[in-house]
Amino acid sequence: MGGYIFDFGGTLDTGGCHWGRVLWHAYERCGVGVGEAHFREAYVFAERTMGRLPLVKPIFSMRETLAVKLRLQFDCLADMGCTTDRSLAEKVLADVCALAEGCVAHSREALLRLKAQGKPLALVSNFYGNLPVVLRDYGLDGCFDAVIESAAVGVRKPDPRIFQMGVETLGMTPEEVTVVGDSIANDIIPARSIGCHTVWLEGEQWSDAPIDRSLPTRIVSDLDELV
Repeated sequence: MGGYIFDFGGTLDTGGCHWGRVLWHAYERCGVGVGEAHFREAYVFAERTMGRLPLVKPIFSMRETLAVKLRLQFDCLADMGCTTDRSLAEKVLADVCALAEGCVAHSREALLRLKAQGKPLALVSNFYGNLPVVLRDYGLDGCFDAVIESAAVGVRKPDPRIFQMGVETLGMTPEEVTVVGDSIANDIIPARSIGCHTVWLEGEQWSDAPIDRSLPTRIVSDLDELV
């Protein structure tokens, strides 16, 4: 019986769509009047800042985490001279929180069906130290036999060691485990390098660069295809 390792961000919470794209489309829907090039610069600034500084507290929910991210983005846009209505940040926040909630609910059903089949499940994620709170809030805390969070173990994707930790917590060999994720660079390539099977959840990517579709063992567009 094989086990599964899942990614969280961009996989379980957006259905394969990169969070940068999720936020950009929310900016468009909510009428935030900035160009995509400026948004991308602000997105990267926020991600790097959150990776460097302890702005996300261990008790933060997903909504609070996204609120930090959006505040940093809007600060960066203001510094670039973009005239943005800061009240729109709350509108964007509500938009993406609703989207993530719906995606997670769908993902949870697939996870529970796999669990009912007796499949061992682990989660391996680059996150900010509050992943247990986020999983609890989404009702995912009982879905996994093990949770490996980068902030807790001091190793981040694409370092393959974080996937090795996931494999070991399941008590399996890499050949017995399938890694499911949305990122070719962060999930598929490092998991493949240690001998895991891989499933790429195909969605809208951050970059439009061509993707080598021979890299994953399998490609799906919905987690239901795993069951």
